[in-house]
Amino acid sequence: MESAQQQGRWNSLVRADRVHRTLYTDPSIFAEEMVKVFGGESWVYLAHESQLPEPNSYLSVNMGQRPLILTRDRNGEIRGIFNRCAHRGATLCRDESGTAKSFQCPYHGWTFRNTGELVGVPWPEGYGPDFDKAQFGLRTVNRIESYRGFIFGTLNDEAMSLKEWLGPVLGWLDYWIDRAPGGEIIVRSAAHRMGVRGNWKLAYDNAGDGYHPSFSHRSLLEMASRMGDAKDMSYFGKTPDDGPMKAYALGHGHSVIDQRPAYGGPGSFWANQRPQPGREKFEELIREQYPDDADTLLDLCVGSQINLSIFPNLLIIGNQIQVVEPLAVDRTQLTWHATMAGGAPDEVNTLRMRTQEDFPAFGEPDDQANFEEVQRGLAVVEEEWILMNRGLGTGWQEITEDGVVKTAVTDELHMRRYYEEWVRLMEGSPV
Repeated sequence: MESAQQQGRWNSLVRADRVHRTLYTDPSIFAEEMVKVFGGESWVYLAHESQLPEPNSYLSVNMGQRPLILTRDRNGEIRGIFNRCAHRGATLCRDESGTAKSFQCPYHGWTFRNTGELVGVPWPEGYGPDFDKAQFGLRTVNRIESYRGFIFGTLNDEAMSLKEWLGPVLGWLDYWIDRAPGGEIIVRSAAHRMGVRGNWKLAYDNAGDGYHPSFSHRSLLEMASRMGDAKDMSYFGKTPDDGPMKAYALGHGHSVIDQRPAYGGPGSFWANQRPQPGREKFEELIREQYPDDADTLLDLCVGSQINLSIFPNLLIIGNQIQVVEPLAVDRTQLTWHATMAGGAPDEVNTLRMRTQEDFPAFGEPDDQANFEEVQRGLAVVEEEWILMNRGLGTGWQEITEDGVVKTAVTDELHMRRYYEEWVRLMEGSPV
């Protein structure tokens, strides 16, 4: 547990309506986050089960700054083993993915099973008669749990269950997954990685922000408006506080923006999508081959119209999975994974891929430019505070039947609530 003095430190840096600039600029705070937020008792998103499609599959991922090999052993069990040789600390696996029953360290040849056990060292007599291989296996993630294919890990044996951690998030994930005819999402394509010269929390701040699209994505909205007022995202340009879209604070730092009320019934997602290559031809094929289900299938090609933020590192944006990967206090990698819908026709998944190229190419560069310019602006040490006061004192917030806070889409409630969780984790406080 932290001392009372340290607890006061965090409370002085996180106020009801603002946070201190050093939360984004201080390397020592960043180092603590990597231990307490990306370790501690939180559940950190690691990968999707479809990325480990068969026994002995593996995937190189990170848990904060900890390199990790996520493996599916021969019995199908998923494990997280730290990608650090027990001998001298070198990384064992230097490939992104593949299949392997064991890993041999390229430095000195120590060999480990894909479950972490040390099975061989070169010339073992050099370690003396008391050397016991059983004592030098790889460290493993304390607990691994999945929810409908989403794999999370925690380093805390006493942490609440994954379902408890996610809480109301589960219903939103169910909606996102169950859009697919077979209730299955598949992540198989190569990742799209973007490097940002900014703190990792800037991406999380932005993910739940319904205030910025009218300004940050102005060129995208102007293009959409030329296609008609109802085209995708154009509704953000018309006083969204008065519109039907809402944001929800879901507990434990999680939140969601629900854009669906800005649309109509079946077929409305598709009807309001911006033009894309092959759109007309694929629509013709889908309507011809699946006339009864065409509107539902075409809507599946388009984003889910929710932005779901799962603290600390998972963002569900449209049909895509984005992972926030901290590299340094002022450097972050944002990794986008396109998804296929299990049980959907090939035409749908082909068109879905084309649709998923849209926002990362036309919208995400706007956001990343903002992240970098915020990081640059935070170098002004005389201005200490970042405001998160929009929505305070407005009466926008209401409590739903399941205890979730519902508010206007431009409310900065998502920041205020995730920073409450951030303080709790940094202090090591119980739930």
